[in-house]
Amino acid sequence: MKIAFLASNSEIAQEACATLCDSYGNVAPDQAEVIVALGGDGFMLQTLHGTLHLDAPVYGMNCGTIGFLMNEYAEPRLLERLAAAEEEVINPLRMRAISGDGEAHDALAINEVSLLRAGPQAAKLKITVDGKVRLDELVCDGALVSTPAGSTAYNYSAHGPILPIGADVLALTAVAAFRPRRWRGALLPESSEVRFDVLEARKRPVIADADSRLVTNVVSVLIRSEPQVRHRILFDPGHGLNERLIREQFN
Repeated sequence: MKIAFLASNSEIAQEACATLCDSYGNVAPDQAEVIVALGGDGFMLQTLHGTLHLDAPVYGMNCGTIGFLMNEYAEPRLLERLAAAEEEVINPLRMRAISGDGEAHDALAINEVSLLRAGPQAAKLKITVDGKVRLDELVCDGALVSTPAGSTAYNYSAHGPILPIGADVLALTAVAAFRPRRWRGALLPESSEVRFDVLEARKRPVIADADSRLVTNVVSVLIRSEPQVRHRILFDPGHGLNERLIREQFN
C-alpha cells in the first residue's frame, strides 16, 4: 500500500512521522493510495482542504489534544488498520463573504462558518434563509452555521445541538445572543442557503471564519452546503463519526 505521511509542526507529530516513514515508506500525496495525517483536528482539517484535489482518502492519527476526527495513534499493524478502516464521506459548506470594499471571498468549511464581532460592541446581524428574512436583527457576539461533522466543535461550545451524520440538517447557532434574549438558533434543511447581513458594519465590524480562513470587515456572508465536494475520511471500525457523535452526548 502506497502511503503518504503528513505531519503537523509539533515535535510529537514530527517524531511519529519519522518513525512511520522508516517502517512503512513514504510517497508523495499525489502518488498515494491513502494519506495518513499526524496531528490534531486542526491539522486534519488542513490536510483535508489541501488534498481535496486528490482521490486518496485521509486517515488521521492523533498526535494532538482532542482528535475528534482522528484515530488513536499506534505504530504497529498500520497496514492492517488501513485495510480494515471504514470510510465516511462528508460535504463541506461553501462561504461567499463580501467585504466592505465589495470584494468577494470564497472558501470551503468542513466544520462551520462563523461570524464574530471584531470590536468592543456587539454585532448586529440580519438573517435570511432561502431568500426569506427570518430575523431582522440579532444582537450577539456572533453566529455560525455548522455541518454535522463540525457540530461538536465551536457549535457545541456555543450551546448548539450535536447533529448525527446523515441527518441532512445544518445548525444555525448564535454566540452569546443579547437580542432576542437567549435565542438558541435553528435547525435547517441541508439544502438551505443562509445569508447574514451585517448591520452598522463600520460601527460594529465583523469577521467571517471558514475553518480558520478569515475575512475581515464583512458586510454580508452567504452560506450553503456543497454536495459536489466530497471529503473521504477513514476511521477504525466501531469508531466512526456517528459513534463519536453519540458518545459525545453522554460524556
